[in-house]
Amino acid sequence: MTEFLIYSKRCFLLDAFQEATIHIKNQKILDIKKGYHTSASIPFLDYQNLIVMPGIIDAHVHINEPGRESWEGFDTATKAAAVGGVTTLIEMPLNASPVTTNINALHQKLESSKNKLHVNCGFYGGTIPTNKNDIEGLINAGVFGIKGFLTPSGIDEFPNVTKLDLEAIAPVLKTHDIPLLLHCELTDTKVPEVTNTKSYQSYLNSRPQHWETNAIALALDLQKKFDIKVHIVHLSASKGIEPIKERLNETNKLTVETCPHYLFFNAETIPDESPIYKCAPPIREGANNDKLWDFLLDNGFSFLGSDHSPAPPERKQLESGDFFKAWGGISGLQFTLPILFSEGQKRGLQLEKLIPLITRKPSEFLGINQKKGTLAPGLDADITVWDDTQQFTISEASIEHKHKATPYLNHRVFGKVIHTFVNGVHVVENSKLKTLNQGKILLKDT
Repeated sequence: MTEFLIYSKRCFLLDAFQEATIHIKNQKILDIKKGYHTSASIPFLDYQNLIVMPGIIDAHVHINEPGRESWEGFDTATKAAAVGGVTTLIEMPLNASPVTTNINALHQKLESSKNKLHVNCGFYGGTIPTNKNDIEGLINAGVFGIKGFLTPSGIDEFPNVTKLDLEAIAPVLKTHDIPLLLHCELTDTKVPEVTNTKSYQSYLNSRPQHWETNAIALALDLQKKFDIKVHIVHLSASKGIEPIKERLNETNKLTVETCPHYLFFNAETIPDESPIYKCAPPIREGANNDKLWDFLLDNGFSFLGSDHSPAPPERKQLESGDFFKAWGGISGLQFTLPILFSEGQKRGLQLEKLIPLITRKPSEFLGINQKKGTLAPGLDADITVWDDTQQFTISEASIEHKHKATPYLNHRVFGKVIHTFVNGVHVVENSKLKTLNQGKILLKDT
């Protein structure tokens, strides 16, 4: 179908639910009419009381291709995205090999994604100590931001940068109005000695809150000094909230995200010898995560992203149970919506607040809000249809990621994605993949 109508009593339009009929033609939303409208000549999809909303935009995903397809890859990642109602994702510059720190590496990544994109995909470039002269070329080639680590990334080819490195590229970022995305941890020796590498508490103690807050202070100082866009990825330390709030009151060039795993899991319930939960910064205590929820409910977070960072079971040390040898990263791209919705129900999070955090707000951050992120005439027909009343158990059989190991496995959640449309094509029907290779490469307009 290149032309069809979608009806629901609960279409999410202008940040509110309305009964409406959406007219889609040639990959775009042609028109939206309030109420129920059929046509004898146009196919009509009646979704009754299902939620019809913009496709989810995940602005923080690690796909790891080229070079580490054994970890994930474009084919499986974008299948999982589609089944999870994600219609657009932005891929991080690591853990591919080569890492995306120059034009040639970006071109390799674009080439490796051909015929494997089942949802739309854009890219970030990376900053490392030796690629200052490559940043402008990456920006001109269409990356959506420049990502850097203030602590070792775990990938030798992607070493961390210092404040001096970032000050050197800040004028280029300022000229192009491109965000700097920062992994905010600054390592030091003020940590307890590790005596049990299989203890989650030992791992948590090894990456204390002050590592994050010290890095956040550096990031805020850099933002203020150069008046550039700075984005703090995956905030986990609640002690970072107050300085962030203060700066947010002074500038619109600071943004901050957190991720479903920091909102859904608590350190107290993570068993020892279970590095499936390992990520950096770590999942912290329940009292800390309650404060993250308070910040979310107070409109503090700019948007939410999965930080999907998968690895093969052997890299996750699932047999040894060693947190300190394991790769740090949570596999969860497919489950952002039900995880956030299920926990949000317990916290009093209204859908009218949740949906923009995973659709419109990331589109605004990326500068693609004239194409995606809302349901409006003229925009791309990226649409997610889901049932907020349906409960299901996350099972291995349902997982489209390359590797089935995830801390979300066997959790019972609400919010089942039923249909996904990418660029006006029905790619997921009745929760099953229907049509492949409908995603497009996204490049930022420069």
